Amino acid sequence: MARLKLGVLISGRGSNLEALIRAFEAPQTQAEIAIVASNVETAAGLELGRRHGIATAFIDHRAYADRASFDARLDEVLSSTGVELVCLAGFMRLLGDHFVEAWRDRLLNIHPSLLPAFKGRHPQRQALDAGARISGCTVHYVRPAMDAGPIVAQAAVPVLAGDDEASLSRRILAAEHRLYPTVVELIAQGQIEVIGERVELTPEARRKLSGCNGLQG
Repeated sequence: MARLKLGVLISGRGSNLEALIRAFEAPQTQAEIAIVASNVETAAGLELGRRHGIATAFIDHRAYADRASFDARLDEVLSSTGVELVCLAGFMRLLGDHFVEAWRDRLLNIHPSLLPAFKGRHPQRQALDAGARISGCTVHYVRPAMDAGPIVAQAAVPVLAGDDEASLSRRILAAEHRLYPTVVELIAQGQIEVIGERVELTPEARRKLSGCNGLQG
């Protein structure tokens, strides 16, 4: 069976990209990364992709007159490489409504909070300021509103006494690295389906995802 082709969009170091690369280098997995694209030429994740023999693309958003033109070029690059599922992994550009709708239910994001709590920037700091006892991360299908869309899976991470933004971020990131590849592999296996604004999981998917939370930490 053909493996699901992924396009990974990044703007920085590519920490979640690295987790996805490690996961899908195994030949028995049902997904493969077809291309890594970034709007930042110096993004470390581009070099990471090249080191692993993955096609890369730099698309400078400043070279386009507006968001729609940039999105159109991004869509062209993804489509031309046969991408079937797009994974946002630290991509620091808001995508326009037309792009999001064109890739509806084929566009994933991971956010470092338990959505719908603490949307937007610095969610770990927001959690600490709110006195949250539990934080974590969320994988969701993307919709036009920021950090919105059907939730696929979440991993909970405790907020510990003495935590600051950096220490909490590190533990949430470790949970992200477990959760994101697991979700993508389950999608590739056909064990996750989005119906309208809800996500349906098979019993096997629920079992595998239950092992991704970080409450043990």
